[in-house]
Amino acid sequence: MALDPGPAASPLRRYLYVVIFGTHTRAGRAFDVVLLWLIVLSVLWVAMDSVASFHQQVSSYAPGVEWLFTTIFTLEFVLRLICVGSPLAYARSFFGIVDVLSILPSYLDMLMDGGHTFVIVRAIRLLRIFRVLKLARHSDASRQLLMALTESWPKISVFLYAVLALVSVFGAVMYLIEGEQNGFTSIPQSIYWAIVTMTTVGYGDMAPKTPLGQAVSGAVMILGYAIIAVPTGIVSAQLSQMPGTSGAPEGRSKQCQGCGVAGHDMDAVYCKYCGSEVED
Repeated sequence: MALDPGPAASPLRRYLYVVIFGTHTRAGRAFDVVLLWLIVLSVLWVAMDSVASFHQQVSSYAPGVEWLFTTIFTLEFVLRLICVGSPLAYARSFFGIVDVLSILPSYLDMLMDGGHTFVIVRAIRLLRIFRVLKLARHSDASRQLLMALTESWPKISVFLYAVLALVSVFGAVMYLIEGEQNGFTSIPQSIYWAIVTMTTVGYGDMAPKTPLGQAVSGAVMILGYAIIAVPTGIVSAQLSQMPGTSGAPEGRSKQCQGCGVAGHDMDAVYCKYCGSEVED
């Protein structure tokens, strides 16, 4: 995505780009910090405004405060479009879409009641804190975790299918044992009970009354404790085999310039994950 406005851009446009998208300058860091605080305050305002007692106290000026936040974020979004090299590319990016979603509800509220409550999506904009705190240096670890999850997905999917089969069987069995007189009015509702019990959530809205049903319930609970650990073990085993981790093969020290993953063979020229050149 082409964000840099290029050398042909005006000095003012380039300065706005450095301030709004950069974190290496004092003005850029100050802009991001102020923006994050405004996002936090706007999210807190929307959350508190949903409380009836608070809403009654601030109902006279609540719309003005909300429109103040909306105006600020709208102006910020317009400035971002002005200073980037490709406004359409930014508008279609992840943060661009989030920016639009954060200001759109206020305008929709003029057309439909209750639309302003959707501005809670502004909380997603707090992801910009990764830029402010420069947490991108941990991107290598995050990429390794993402790749471990991707590689583990076939095993996890098989595990999930097995769990779905088990809760279906236990749900049907409990429906036959307990019946409608004990609250198990249908097989789908009994499957819901099996999911809640196997995951050890235990809402308590449904409970077996017969001795046989309670015995089956105990078996489901014990099985649930064993099942919960399986996905964690699958991902952990895969993660230990990722390049650059303690469980990965030794003798590798090159790092990819593109995705940042370390642990490539010394004679490697290109990254086996993203295809970029690797460092010497």
